[in-house]
Amino acid sequence: MKLSHLAAVLTMTWGCAEALAAPQGGAPAAPPATAAPADNAANNPANNAADTPAVQLPPPSSAAQKLYSSAKADLLQVRSLLKSGRTQSSVGSGFLIGTSNLVLTNYHVVSQFALDPDTYTGEWVDTGGQRGSVELLAVDVLHDLAVVRVNRQGTGVFNVPEQLARLTQGQYLYSLGNPLDLGFAISEGSYNGVISRSFYDQLMFTGPINSGMSGGPSVTVGGELAGVNVSKRLDGELVSFLVPARYAQELLKKVKPAAPPPKDFTSVVAEQLLAHQKAMVDQLLATPLTMKAMGPYMVPVRESEQMRCWGRSNVKADKPFTVDITSCSMESAIFVSGSLQTGAIGIRHQFMRSAGLDRVRFAQLSSASFKNEGFGSNKDSRLTGPQCTEQFVRNATLPLRAVLCVRAYRKFDGLYDFALLTASTDEGLMNLQSRLDARGVSYENGMRTARAFLEALARGAVK
Repeated sequence: MKLSHLAAVLTMTWGCAEALAAPQGGAPAAPPATAAPADNAANNPANNAADTPAVQLPPPSSAAQKLYSSAKADLLQVRSLLKSGRTQSSVGSGFLIGTSNLVLTNYHVVSQFALDPDTYTGEWVDTGGQRGSVELLAVDVLHDLAVVRVNRQGTGVFNVPEQLARLTQGQYLYSLGNPLDLGFAISEGSYNGVISRSFYDQLMFTGPINSGMSGGPSVTVGGELAGVNVSKRLDGELVSFLVPARYAQELLKKVKPAAPPPKDFTSVVAEQLLAHQKAMVDQLLATPLTMKAMGPYMVPVRESEQMRCWGRSNVKADKPFTVDITSCSMESAIFVSGSLQTGAIGIRHQFMRSAGLDRVRFAQLSSASFKNEGFGSNKDSRLTGPQCTEQFVRNATLPLRAVLCVRAYRKFDGLYDFALLTASTDEGLMNLQSRLDARGVSYENGMRTARAFLEALARGAVK
């Protein structure tokens, strides 16, 4: 991490501590900052640090001070510990619901001891340094939420009522958590609508959510729960995401506070993933796939709120062949563990044509491209080795070489990864190679998706 980023987090944490010590009237406003001239202390050896006035930082907002002061008793850090040695493996945040002993957090924060309880266990730590064990009661893998039970009660700060807060674009929100295991902190940002490109709704929060804040609450200025911190984009600035409070509301309704925790969460996760793949495939195939022209071929894609397509080409005057590529992929996948994300579909088409190669050399090129495709390893601990079948087939308009590979999930019964790779065989100086990947689907839906994709590939205009 850059030192500037670390300094920013430390400053934010310090500001919260200052807020707790400040009188109710708040700190006096800082004077406006001024830029130091180029010939100031840095260039004058007669000046020294003792003569240079300290830079005054702007005080934290009074709303953030009040929110943190009232909420700190119900904020927790949720840790995943190795049972052997009790050293922490991962950390996140959580918060007590009402005056109960139930804590809401993210599924990905507790995933290690949910799926591997023989190796990992959970622990909570509060803002005062008190700690205790956690019991996992419920998970919602699809929306990345979990509920754990702890041996202390909340003070009633965070509630999930029937009537949730109504949010408006640009409204200020305040995110709380323990960033980078440095200490509890609060950050300010704004609500900027519902993200529809994810398969399940998420809220866009224009503000900082750093690692370790996952599972913490984001609230309005009045302290009403807006959502649960979940993730951020690494390729942008202050583009963060929240799980909407309504999903937390639905999960909490299913929890029986006094009930013993389930003995096996693997089957619970598998059941939820099976429900997701059914909805995903049904939506994919609800209407005919969109057809796009690539040379003389028509290729199927799906452009929707959840799936985006991109294109690129290597067209250059000095190349003996050209390649056009269209790739479509879902904007999100389901987090299962640190090494497994699933429940997504990808499509890729590659159209190659000769610009100077003879038939033999072009055949070698296209064959090498086809053989370069990978389908997974036999040594993968998450999935079985690929079982593949290869045939030369013909659909309504196009002869094809087709390879279908299937891999089964080792821990989640009934789930598979399907990969279908095809290559056209009707031309000697041009070639269409297409690939479909369906991850985390049932066998029936994997075959259903592969069949629809294979039948949609075409030569010439589609009527």
